[in-house]
Amino acid sequence: MLTERASGILLHPTSLPGPLGAGDFGADAYRFVDWLVSAGQTYWQMLPLGEIGPGNSPYMSSSAFAGNILLIDLAELAEMGWLSGEDLMPHPEFWPDTVNFDVLLPFRLERLRRAAERFFADSANASQGAYAGFCNLESEWLDDYALFMTIKEHQKDGKWSRWPFDLATRNPQALRRVAESSAEEINFWKFCQWCFSRQWSNLKQYANERGILIIGDLPIFVAYQSADVWAHQDLFELDERGHPIVVSGVPPDYFSDTGQLWGNPLYRWDAHEKSGFAWWIARLRHALKLFDLVRVDHFRGFAGYWEIPAGSTTAMQGRWVPGPGAKLFDALQSALGELPIIAEDLGVITPDVVELREKFNFPGMRVLQFAFAEDESNYFLPEHYVPNSVAYLGTHDNDTSLGWWNTATQGEKTFAQKYLGSDGHRIHWDMIEAISKSESNMVIIPMQDVLGLSGDHRMNYPGRQEGNWLWRFSWKQISPVLTHELAKISTGTGRCRPI
Repeated sequence: MLTERASGILLHPTSLPGPLGAGDFGADAYRFVDWLVSAGQTYWQMLPLGEIGPGNSPYMSSSAFAGNILLIDLAELAEMGWLSGEDLMPHPEFWPDTVNFDVLLPFRLERLRRAAERFFADSANASQGAYAGFCNLESEWLDDYALFMTIKEHQKDGKWSRWPFDLATRNPQALRRVAESSAEEINFWKFCQWCFSRQWSNLKQYANERGILIIGDLPIFVAYQSADVWAHQDLFELDERGHPIVVSGVPPDYFSDTGQLWGNPLYRWDAHEKSGFAWWIARLRHALKLFDLVRVDHFRGFAGYWEIPAGSTTAMQGRWVPGPGAKLFDALQSALGELPIIAEDLGVITPDVVELREKFNFPGMRVLQFAFAEDESNYFLPEHYVPNSVAYLGTHDNDTSLGWWNTATQGEKTFAQKYLGSDGHRIHWDMIEAISKSESNMVIIPMQDVLGLSGDHRMNYPGRQEGNWLWRFSWKQISPVLTHELAKISTGTGRCRPI
């Protein structure tokens, strides 16, 4: 439950500046924390920190536990003596305002492999003990992840159900042979996760010491091509050959006339319940080590989820199926104590979703861009916000506020201008001020809206397979005047200490 007024910024680390193709946990991340402090902010919200999947999506990770190794600061590895200055020379096809994933991925992987080779070559390195300790502490998920990634590399990225039968079905002898013959490759993936973990821990500590809290993002579903599904096949709706029977998505909504076909395998909730929800407890415990608060994506799926037959071409053929409801969160709360969760309760929200969220006092979300299509009774107008809620101009799935304004209907513009007292020339600032004045105790502002950027700079287009997750900003876009204006609004609305 949220009890204090504060505000923050939505920015994924890949959107940070930096010389090596994408933002990471390096110097620019620390500089961003310092900027948040100077702008009077309290929260830094980001997208999932897991490895990216198809379409470079952070919502389709190969593990619900592993971190995105593209976020590892290569300069720090050079400081440790595992990379050279030459390794840090930028690729000529790196772009300052966009992530070029086709170039970024092989560039960073090659350098991580060089660093791992040098690390393991020095058995007397003082860091060997820390690495071994990490592997032991995280073995519950790390062993399966490293084995999965190793086999995946050998099988040329084929779906795990197409691997040789003894590997797909996790025959112990077959897995042992891989572990013995591919020890170097397995150690590489573990090394990367150790680097991610210690660098992230240092960055989070730096932020927390300066009063900045980190909000992470926990996707409700996991990717089929993941260590989790392969290692826990009994927990997912799969047939005897390991293929999904039904998959995830949502029916037609604001974002798509045919719905969204996500394609993740669905949970076998009765199996989770029989285990005491052990996998979910481990997953959330891990997330709470990484973040101060966790936004649970698609919260409504715990009350009821849209089940689509595998092989469907759109999400329209699905049906609603009851989720685990309060049983899951009772188990999580019993194991972990009070749950610092933000419920992403957007979309088709029925009374059972509201009841579930309110039972555990989870704050829900309000999105201002949704407010002006109707009349003064609209749920998303700031006058209807409640203290235990999180107010957004838009999420990573929305257009930027300026992009929304440029494509809004005349009716929406007229209503918004009247409601906000705006002439439309500074619409993003008028919208920031409106949600900041609201009763919501937490306000989160996308970085693109602080900078007043057009729709060309949005982060994600739901339902579009390519061209997402690319946006980056530069420090030259942030002026002292802009920083002061943001801090002034936050201070004037009781969301930060006086400047």
